[in-house]
Amino acid sequence: MRKILILLILLAPAALLAQTDTLSITLENVKYPHPVKFINLTAEGQDIRMAYMDIKPASTNGKTIMLFHGKNFAGYYWKDVIKSLTNKGYRVIVPDQIGFGKSSKPFIHYSFHLLAKFSKQLLDTLGIAKTAVLGHSMGGMLATRFALQYPETTTKLLLENPIGFEDYRTFVPYITTEEQYKNELKTSAESVKRYYQSSYFPEWRPEYDYLVKIAAGVVNSVDFPRYAKVSAMTFTMIYEQPVVYEYLNLKVPTVLFIGIEDKTIVGKGLLSKEEQAKHGQYKVLGKQIAAKIPGAKLVEFEGVGHIPHVQIPSKFNSALIVNL
Repeated sequence: MRKILILLILLAPAALLAQTDTLSITLENVKYPHPVKFINLTAEGQDIRMAYMDIKPASTNGKTIMLFHGKNFAGYYWKDVIKSLTNKGYRVIVPDQIGFGKSSKPFIHYSFHLLAKFSKQLLDTLGIAKTAVLGHSMGGMLATRFALQYPETTTKLLLENPIGFEDYRTFVPYITTEEQYKNELKTSAESVKRYYQSSYFPEWRPEYDYLVKIAAGVVNSVDFPRYAKVSAMTFTMIYEQPVVYEYLNLKVPTVLFIGIEDKTIVGKGLLSKEEQAKHGQYKVLGKQIAAKIPGAKLVEFEGVGHIPHVQIPSKFNSALIVNL
């Protein structure tokens, strides 16, 4: 009995740490850089709510920009970008898309058209008629859809290492949402970090660890199966709803910001090493897509991976401001 008590005492700090690190699937215990508000929406008969930050500058230039996060992220990672933009007088709107971050995680048919509509509803609620849109990763696919769907609202389209430069259906083997759900259930801090290291950053730094901590923190939540299911549903959305064929239809000024060391492929784990080497090459894809978009400007960053605004914040923010 005495040995059991000693063992429990020794294990207590580790158990407490695991409990502390557990995150809810709506990230209630993740601090965002600015106050978070909510807008009520409905989808397929369900009442849901969309989280967002609305940051107004001390001295306004009368312009607005909306930031769309990537699939494995949410509004929390835009801190430095928000500060840079508000310092220049921009009002900054940062939604967590439905299914992500602090927003609801409903079981619905996810589509970029629907997420774009929800984002437009947010702007309408806030009385914003015109905005520039910056989309990173999956947010780049959404930003492209938003600009195609609401060209009269979009003053400028800004794409930061967006996914969707390729039609993944043409080379990534198809798996069902249920199969992807089973894959999502295997998520761990170790698997998240391995993926981020292999795809997102050419060299890992300790300051990136918070991204892993948030992405993996939900794994221990009792609601993680719901989170995993929604993640599988949005994987299917990305796979089945390419935008690559529609870049030539864009009618708004467009700027691409590309870290050329990026090697992101949606469904990368389903490919052989040989197939992986053939795709996700942003040093080539950036130029190819820029050539398809009427009047597009391409800004490339040497030695930079999937998230320029995290890896090189000062350089990225300077380039962003110059091109707004």
